[in-house]
Amino acid sequence: MSRIEATLGQLAAGGRTALIPFFTAGDPEPGLTVPIMQALVRGGADIIEVGVPFSDPMADGPTIQRSSERALKHGTSLRQILGLIAEFRAADKTTPVVLMGYANPIEAMGLEAFAEQCREVGVDGVLVVDYPPEECAPLAQLLAARGIDAIFLLSPTTVDERIDEVARLARGYIYYVSLKGVTGAGNLDLSELRQRIPRIRARVGVPVGVGFGIRDAATASAISEFADAVVIGSRLVEEIERAERTILLDRVSGFMREMRTALDA
Repeated sequence: MSRIEATLGQLAAGGRTALIPFFTAGDPEPGLTVPIMQALVRGGADIIEVGVPFSDPMADGPTIQRSSERALKHGTSLRQILGLIAEFRAADKTTPVVLMGYANPIEAMGLEAFAEQCREVGVDGVLVVDYPPEECAPLAQLLAARGIDAIFLLSPTTVDERIDEVARLARGYIYYVSLKGVTGAGNLDLSELRQRIPRIRARVGVPVGVGFGIRDAATASAISEFADAVVIGSRLVEEIERAERTILLDRVSGFMREMRTALDA
């Protein structure tokens, strides 16, 4: 059983919804990546999605694009991020870590070398935004052989046949993109989500997390009524972007605590 499966299983048994924050590694600077991960855990994060900065992040809105630009200005690379995760894992043996990014850096490293390094440093899941399921099978198999979950996106426009394709490869959880558009957009249709998520869960057989457009505790709480996990990205990145360095870690922990309280209410 993977760390992700164990964590989500424990939360489900307790009737709780998982809190999954996303932020970009290397933002605002590489030296703060591990302290931010630790602050997220102190605030109540159950799983951490670590973004790999990329120069052409087509699924991301302006907020996360800016975070990638800041990280890349510091020369943040995939190899460096794997080293930072190893540093985090040396002190935290339990919190699952998911790498989220685009295919180019992974293919530049080589799929097998990437999968092996993920295993060595303690990565628990990998989500490649621009890998459709029919192109992700080789990587998914390499990851599965090392006990690492391949995580996939589904969206409001995903048809049932594609959901079934994803179900054959998906491990850990499914990341459901709650709206049509890029990260950070608004206008969630909660009534549509309330009907859609149970139907997807019945087809995929793994927990379903909802992300994109979740900007406040009230929305997170509403989604927790029907989703297994709530993913919060752009709103967290905004906190990181705006905070003075002296209070950044307290701001990150405080924001997570606010979301955690809303999910547990």
